[in-house]
Amino acid sequence: MSATEQQELVRFLEDRFACAQACTECARVCALRASLADLDGPDDQQQLRRKGILCAEVCDATCRALAEETVQSDEAGMRAQVEWCRAVCLETAHVFDRGPGAEEGAQACRDCARACTEFLALLG
Repeated sequence: MSATEQQELVRFLEDRFACAQACTECARVCALRASLADLDGPDDQQQLRRKGILCAEVCDATCRALAEETVQSDEAGMRAQVEWCRAVCLETAHVFDRGPGAEEGAQACRDCARACTEFLALLG
């Protein structure tokens, strides 16, 4: 393996790890936000809770996929998982923007979406 190939591999793994970390943090914040939402409250609170749970589950699944996949793995499958995560995070951030006190969740979702975008750019 040449020095350039090694550098590309290291960057790939670093970006993959950064994406997985962002997914983990987003899942944590979304799960917490969902647990704070009032189950019997208005529809906005229920939507916030549902989105938070969905986002936490998708981020958790993405983190696990990134951690378990090998470099020679199915790139198309990895890309699809990360793109799905990115889309769900952006949707959830938008829903959180409408919820009072959900700023931390919205920011975690945006950070995760940005990490996903950066990782997807590396995949080419």
